[in-house]
Amino acid sequence: MNNMNRRKFIQQTALAAGVLAVPHWLHSEEKINKVKVGLIGVGMRGQVHLANLFKRNDVDVVAFADPDQTYALPRVRKILEKNGKKGVLEFIQGDYDYQKMIETVPMDVVIISTPWEWHIPQGVEALNRKIVVGMEVSGGMNLKECWDIVNASEKNNTPVFAMENVCYRRDVMSIFNMVKKGMFGELLHLQGGYQHDLRGVKFNDGKDAYGDGVEFGDKGISESKWRTPHSLNRNGELYPTHGLGPVGTMIDLNRGNRLLRLSSVATKARGLHNYIIHHPKGGKDHPNAKISWKLGDVVTTSIQTENGETIILSHDTNLPRPYSLAFRVQGTQGLWMNDGNQIYLEGISPEERWEPSKKYLDEHDHPLWKKYEAEAQGSGHGGMDFYVLNALIECVKRKAEFPLDVYDLATWYAITPLSEKSVEKKGALVEIPDFTRGKWKTKKPIFGVGEEY
Repeated sequence: MNNMNRRKFIQQTALAAGVLAVPHWLHSEEKINKVKVGLIGVGMRGQVHLANLFKRNDVDVVAFADPDQTYALPRVRKILEKNGKKGVLEFIQGDYDYQKMIETVPMDVVIISTPWEWHIPQGVEALNRKIVVGMEVSGGMNLKECWDIVNASEKNNTPVFAMENVCYRRDVMSIFNMVKKGMFGELLHLQGGYQHDLRGVKFNDGKDAYGDGVEFGDKGISESKWRTPHSLNRNGELYPTHGLGPVGTMIDLNRGNRLLRLSSVATKARGLHNYIIHHPKGGKDHPNAKISWKLGDVVTTSIQTENGETIILSHDTNLPRPYSLAFRVQGTQGLWMNDGNQIYLEGISPEERWEPSKKYLDEHDHPLWKKYEAEAQGSGHGGMDFYVLNALIECVKRKAEFPLDVYDLATWYAITPLSEKSVEKKGALVEIPDFTRGKWKTKKPIFGVGEEY
């Protein structure tokens, strides 16, 4: 059997068995020198990606789609003008004009940065046209759509990159480096979360990005248009990826390990109501002060894994508080907590005393950060935005496997609907599906060591 026929035989056999061996593009020996990129959604997040893409000489932004001609479009056009880009096609005629873009404009990859409920449907449509998907993060709307994105990727043999930028945060990657060196011993317990005062994001009726008013939905702008209704109608871990993604890389999630089950509980809801009644544009008599919010102010989710670790996620976005992702990484030989920037390593740290973590983070700085630190300057979120975009583009160029893939995306997204179910059932245990269909047993960890570096 010659090489070409053998390759075709392997591909057909894998598909017949319903198993995604490797994405079809990995079989091609032809590499891409310049990646053609389209964007669906160019609001605040999409504009960051757009500006960072224009800094690269290995990318050609070919088109974007977004129906918001009032808020998003003028800002995008300023970015295009600033970078001297005149040939980028616009698809701005309504919510579904993105379909025309992916049907008519040749592109290698599409980056999806739209409101949460659009992520999976748009991703599936792109995959059905054999377009590689870079998908921004959120929580899933339901369990079915998590399977939909996996099935579409496998059916079309086309990959998805889960664009969780916190996986590339500098301190997180230093701790990841220390974990892989065995400095914490065998990992046992991990924590992470999304603890961020978003009240000014959820209520915004002005021209500024944050905090101008107490309106949302049709009367709001930017994220207050679409994000706030989730707090009104849902109660669960609405944004699991910032906490789960980074700690998942440390315990080889979906690559030798998997999540088994979770339990979620929520506090009562008071934060958004208090914000409205005390805001200068609100008050006790404002119509929005009469609203009953469903999302508990603090949602706590406990997760069990196949290999015996436990994970706690915290969602806390409706109360006054400093920003924190609440990371804790604990093993048989010590632990790190990013709140307080403290670390303890048995046999190294003073007995039963915390140490500042900075010297360890500096000493074990990940090679990826050493390599691209200059390029990452000014990219957003302390440089993380460069790294997540760089991983996407470099993997597409080299036809390399994504370090954060469709199985990771589906697993992270599934936490939201599963947590909603658990909260509704007073913290009952809920099983977490195996979106890899058993492939986690043989898939090898590549985050932090893959070709994108």
